[in-house]
Amino acid sequence: MTSSEQSETSGRIRNAAFVTKVMSADEAVKFIHPADTVAISGFASAGTPKVIIPALTDRIRESRAAGTNFTINLLTGASVSTETERLLAEIDGIALRMPYQSESTARKKINDGRMDYVDIHLSHVAQQVWEGYYGTIDVAVVEVAGITESGELIPSASIGNNKTWLDVADKIILEVNSWVPAAMEGMHDVYYGTALPPHRTPIQLTRVEDRIGQTTYRVDPAKVVAVVETDARDSASPLTPPDTVSEAIAGHVVDFFAHEVRAGRLPADTLLPLQAGIGNVANAVLGGLDRGGYKGLTCYSEVIQDSMLRLIKDGAVAHASSTALALSENGIEELTANIDFYREHITLRPQEISNHPEIVRRLGIIAMNGMLEADIYGNVNSTHVMGTKIMNGIGGSGDFARNGYVSMFLSPSTARGGAISAIVPMVPHVDHTEHDTQIIVTEHGLADLRALSPRRRARLIIENCAHPDYRPMLRDYFERADAQPDSGHTPHILGEAFGFHQRYLQTGSMR
Repeated sequence: MTSSEQSETSGRIRNAAFVTKVMSADEAVKFIHPADTVAISGFASAGTPKVIIPALTDRIRESRAAGTNFTINLLTGASVSTETERLLAEIDGIALRMPYQSESTARKKINDGRMDYVDIHLSHVAQQVWEGYYGTIDVAVVEVAGITESGELIPSASIGNNKTWLDVADKIILEVNSWVPAAMEGMHDVYYGTALPPHRTPIQLTRVEDRIGQTTYRVDPAKVVAVVETDARDSASPLTPPDTVSEAIAGHVVDFFAHEVRAGRLPADTLLPLQAGIGNVANAVLGGLDRGGYKGLTCYSEVIQDSMLRLIKDGAVAHASSTALALSENGIEELTANIDFYREHITLRPQEISNHPEIVRRLGIIAMNGMLEADIYGNVNSTHVMGTKIMNGIGGSGDFARNGYVSMFLSPSTARGGAISAIVPMVPHVDHTEHDTQIIVTEHGLADLRALSPRRRARLIIENCAHPDYRPMLRDYFERADAQPDSGHTPHILGEAFGFHQRYLQTGSMR
């Protein structure tokens, strides 16, 4: 590179050795070869590489035109930006995908059997990669906000699995994104104390705001084969204003918190650390906390959404820990305009720490996650439509549901204009068993399943959570199942257990 080119790149790249590795995206993707396993940054759109994936898509097209088949195995933190996933999915560029996806083109390829997909708990990813389940990680493509004088990397708007990718990959391509506010430096806490059995030690995190790591990633400079500069904003996470259904769900949750405070199971002002899955319902629930008069709340979750920024700004939330920022356009503008303020109240961590079962159990997390459907006994399906077609991955919901102090699953009571009931006799796919489900909430009410036998669970879920149009059908099914001779501990009529789903597939409605 010429001296003038070096001066143009030295703003975010403060280490001279890395400046010499700056190149275009088209040059950088030449380090990615057919059948490579490629691990990229990104979690809920935040921190997804901006220019390498489009350049890789062009490279795959050119190789195919020349007669060479070209696919990669793609590993990420969780979902990545929709456009990134779609680019590779549309050209059948992904042979295997792990651990989470939510993009429609990739979803169809998976359900058509044209893309292998491995759906695992997000807290398991780092360990399984270190153990070699996915073979060699040939290339890591990681977005960073900058490179320090000592050659360490400043994370951007998500951490996800980036620490693991940088540790294990044979080759590394860095995207240095100058759009990320420089003032974000210091918001991160990258922990380097994890280990595989039998060498593990306790993780010394006892409060949400605790810092146990460093603010940067370590990287072996010899593994960095390319540095590409970008200046491109993160894709915004889609967010619609709360509707009457999500507001009703939020109201039931806030009322439940008040009940638990009165019962002495939650602290009056601060509750316990909150975790909320991504989406409009979770966003509405967090927003509803404004009405509870809480101050000094904490959040220990995977993502921070717009409602969390409002709670922090209003003083309701004192500190939020996550692995990524999943913000709308307005949320991105709010964060970047007030980054110095939010840096004092937000900590971003690797997802093996944000989702760590030991920490979730110790902190006493209140886990609030979405679901597609639940059955009358509390088994939850959060990933599959009609039992066979993947909608999205399990993500981190299981990490929090199994280990949380309180485990809540939230959903509208119906979908597809009422044609689908979210409460069914038996779920045809189980992500979370009844043992991990304590509370179910729909717009019609809340079912507290703690300390209840299966029959009592069924009656409560039907009466409190099912849509009124489906309650008579569910009552009839349960009563006939319960009336059978030798009906057992958990009554079912096996020949009818999936009747709701079969009726939908035949007629287009569960009614």
